[in-house]
Amino acid sequence: MDTTAEPLCERLATDLDDGFTELVRVHASTVHAFLLRVTGNAEEADDLGQEAFLRAYTALQGYSADRRRALRPRAWLMTIAANVWRNHVRTCVRRPVAGTRVEDSCESWPAAGPGPQERADTAADRAVLVAALARLPERARVAVVLRHVVGMSYAEVAGVQGCSVGTVKAQVSRGLGTLRELLEPEVALLREVTR
Repeated sequence: MDTTAEPLCERLATDLDDGFTELVRVHASTVHAFLLRVTGNAEEADDLGQEAFLRAYTALQGYSADRRRALRPRAWLMTIAANVWRNHVRTCVRRPVAGTRVEDSCESWPAAGPGPQERADTAADRAVLVAALARLPERARVAVVLRHVVGMSYAEVAGVQGCSVGTVKAQVSRGLGTLRELLEPEVALLREVTR
């Protein structure tokens, strides 16, 4: 359990509204980062993040104080966010709509580079990575994002995915291997350009 979880769980147990405000403050960026990486769309990630926190609040209202104290908030929220995303994907498959392309959504991400060239390079790299992530199977994509973007342990990812740690390690390994294969042409092109 991380250092913020215990006091946060105690706040949730004693004052749900105050504790939930703190829960959102502490974990909103992590939930948003996960949803942004699995959807590839900032607006969709915002909407799904709101839905995830709404579901979390509704669930917490039905929990006893003891159950709130025993909560592992980050893993619990990521499970909710993953389920909200999966439900969204199922709905989209049933009722497809024209949406923003993954490549177009990258333009709204803040770049870390100080100058225009660095920003263009970063956005291009991000677009390539997001497109490659979008091509991974659902389970592998979620496992890779939770492990390497969100920074969850294998055990936490296993809790979110509802499977064993060994299965998560295999999903992450296969996902990273597939990403390497998908990104190899880009890396080779970059090597050619820098020679």
